[in-house]
Amino acid sequence: MDDKNLMQNLLLLEKGVCDLYMHGAVESGTQNVHLAFNSAFTDSLSMQNEIYSKMTEKGWYTQKQVDQNKIDTLKTQYSSFSQS
Repeated sequence: MDDKNLMQNLLLLEKGVCDLYMHGAVESGTQNVHLAFNSAFTDSLSMQNEIYSKMTEKGWYTQKQVDQNKIDTLKTQYSSFSQS
C-alpha cells in the first residue's frame, strides 16, 4: 500500500468516526455525554481537515471547479422546494 492509498483510507476512516461522534452527540441522553461526544467530534473534524490538507498539498485530493451557472441553477431549484 502506498502513501496515497494509506491517506485515502485514513480520510475515509476519519469521516466515519466524525459521523459516529456526531450521531452520539445528537442522541446523547445527558449533558455530560453530549459534551464528551461533541468534544470528540470537534477533535475528529480537526484531524479530518489535517488529513485533507496534506492530501491536497500532495495533489492526491483535487476538486474540480464548477461553473457558476450550474451553482445558480441548483440554488434556484432548491430554493423553490423551501418555498413550497
